[in-house]
Amino acid sequence: MEFELNEEQQQIKQTIREFAEAELGPHVQEWDEAQHFPVELRPKFADLGILGVLFPEEYGGTGMGYIEYATIIEELARVDPSIGLAIAAHNSLCAGHIFIGGSEEQKRKYLVPLARGEHFGAWGLTEPSSGSDASSMRTTAARRNGGWVINGSKNFITNATFAETTVALAITDRTAGTHGISAFVVERGAKGFSVAKKENKLG
Repeated sequence: MEFELNEEQQQIKQTIREFAEAELGPHVQEWDEAQHFPVELRPKFADLGILGVLFPEEYGGTGMGYIEYATIIEELARVDPSIGLAIAAHNSLCAGHIFIGGSEEQKRKYLVPLARGEHFGAWGLTEPSSGSDASSMRTTAARRNGGWVINGSKNFITNATFAETTVALAITDRTAGTHGISAFVVERGAKGFSVAKKENKLG
């Protein structure tokens, strides 16, 4: 398929390229060696609208499409692949999951601050014994006292060390196979929630 970016998309591409080269480029090696994600740049990410690219303005997003989104991630990753991945995980996995499957109340409470860039998001699927094979998941969730208790652990979760909001997947019905897996929004600081060691991994 052949296509060309329109004028607005080309401007977005140039804006993100200039930002990435100026703000990310000089620090790539330093951040990678220190396993550091520049949370201090969150206000600038927010001003550029790159933390809520695909979501309607009513939910704090910019209302752009997938061509704009792909262009933004491409330009970030061109300079720092780790940052590109982290921003994509925030948008597609955490915020995107809430946008597609969340209730209206959940969208207002969690998606809006994610899309506005007030919060960072993570998505918890991978586990020590199952990797990305969802059918081998061991984390469970059970109803208790009008709420849910999640029991398990995750690893290699992009953004987990600094995210305020995590969408965590857990088994709620073992008899239903992968259809028995549910997603839960877990806020940083929730009782029983903790972040263990930071994994040494690219991205």
